[in-house]
Amino acid sequence: MKNSLREYDPILFKRDIIAALTLFVMLIPQGMAYAMLAGLPPVMGLYAATVPLFVYALVGSSKHLSIGPVAITSLLVFSGVSVYADPGSSAYITYAIVLAFMVGVLQLLFGLFKWGFIVKFIPYSVLNGYTSAAAIVIGISQLNHLLGMDTGNYLQVHLLLFQVFSRINEIHLLTLAVGLGSILLLIIVKKFTPKLPNALVAVFLSTIVVASFRLEERQLQVIGDVPSGFPGFFVPELTIETVMMLTPMALTIALLGFMESLSIGKAIAKKENYEINPNREFTALGLSNIVGSFFSSFPVNGSFSRTAVNHQAGGATQLTAIMTGIFVLITVAFFTSAFYYIPNAALAAIIIVAVYKLVDIPEMKRLFRVKRFEGWIWVTTFITTLFIGIQWGIIVGAIFTLLLIIRKSAKPEIVQLGYVEREKTFRDISRYPEAITAKKVRVLRIDSSLHFANVAFLDEKLKRLNDLEEAEWLILDMSGVNDIDSVSIQRLEEVIEYFRKQQITMLFSNMKGSIRDTVNKVGWKEKYSEQCNHLTLEQLLREKGLRSYFDPAFNYISSSKEWVQDYII
Repeated sequence: MKNSLREYDPILFKRDIIAALTLFVMLIPQGMAYAMLAGLPPVMGLYAATVPLFVYALVGSSKHLSIGPVAITSLLVFSGVSVYADPGSSAYITYAIVLAFMVGVLQLLFGLFKWGFIVKFIPYSVLNGYTSAAAIVIGISQLNHLLGMDTGNYLQVHLLLFQVFSRINEIHLLTLAVGLGSILLLIIVKKFTPKLPNALVAVFLSTIVVASFRLEERQLQVIGDVPSGFPGFFVPELTIETVMMLTPMALTIALLGFMESLSIGKAIAKKENYEINPNREFTALGLSNIVGSFFSSFPVNGSFSRTAVNHQAGGATQLTAIMTGIFVLITVAFFTSAFYYIPNAALAAIIIVAVYKLVDIPEMKRLFRVKRFEGWIWVTTFITTLFIGIQWGIIVGAIFTLLLIIRKSAKPEIVQLGYVEREKTFRDISRYPEAITAKKVRVLRIDSSLHFANVAFLDEKLKRLNDLEEAEWLILDMSGVNDIDSVSIQRLEEVIEYFRKQQITMLFSNMKGSIRDTVNKVGWKEKYSEQCNHLTLEQLLREKGLRSYFDPAFNYISSSKEWVQDYII
């Protein structure tokens, strides 16, 4: 921020104020809509769009990140708090504010202890599947406002849809008309006049219609009276019981909010050629949530849509955020009476149109095409989030990922190598059918580090090799082995002795220095000096006088390549 101020000039100020005005007209309807999604009074969305912006502008490392209320975080607030209190009640509001404080404390601790790296352990396939499912849950959860009916506080899609269809005769047609009209207006404005803030246009026009025809008297739900003025400073009251109740959701929001903020922040920073500091971002978001909670804010984080709009509108520094916050503050102080006739259906329409683009089915198809197990991770996370609960999606997805990784690491890839004459090197014979193999010399390559969980698989596959009647040498290319543990060393010793009894000499090639250092600690230099070497495969074959077996002129092309299919993973 200091560097930005030193370089600040009238041109940057013009860019920032234009971007701030653009964000302001976008943030007012979004803030109220997302507060409603969180089960809170709409005005709290405006509280969350002031103080947190000021704090982040002073501490954050991104010049463009726009923080404030966002859809998924708002839904998580509803999911975590509605279990313990009725949405909109004073207890519910208190819990939401306490949750913001707890999220901030966790993020601050992660930043101070430089734990930004932990988000790397949640794979992209989990996040994308979770976001896609959460977007659907968000959209369906707004059907109560869109249809003018009570659908309960469910966050499982099948339960929500059951409520809708079982009460379909309770649909309020006027509310439905306003909601569908708002959705249509949002889409048309976005398509034909993209420079106009479609959310503000929809809210403005729907409000005029409601006020002109007094539609609230016909049971159309509107925001109603909104208290003017900004809430005073107060410290949320923490109890052990409250902390225990809200910690799981606070941790979820802390991590997800950080990841969402970091991903969009990094994307814009890359375009503008500057760096984002993950730990500083954790700290900035933490302080924003902590200080925001002192002024009745619920949890906030970086917004994809508003950050992109900020960048497109020319925002150059975080003074954009400060000016945006000031505009919102003025609105809260003097103009809340203008919000009375805003229909809830219009705010629900804004949410639905904003989140439908987050459903990323093409990415699921791409994951299946590139790596099937990543596709299944996406599907597992997606289904869990939809049908079990939004709070379980990330957890189940991460656990499923861990299980797949363990399963995959327990079966190291082992390939047979043969000599490819045109490339003058040894290659995987399953990829190069023309590769020359030899009956007297079997060459295998291990493409994984060896540890207690996978060495038994290697042991089993080596001992089950068939067509070894004529074999005299078994060579393991260790170029893909970067680490080895004591259990693996012991198993390899057993395998060496197993083949020795069958008159087959087992050798190793391309053994890395770190591996040789490890095996030498248990006496391999003395017991297996012939095996423990650093020679390349080519050098080893020549040293042992085995290279000629792979010469085309020797005509020792094996007719027994089928066996490799028994153990290639």
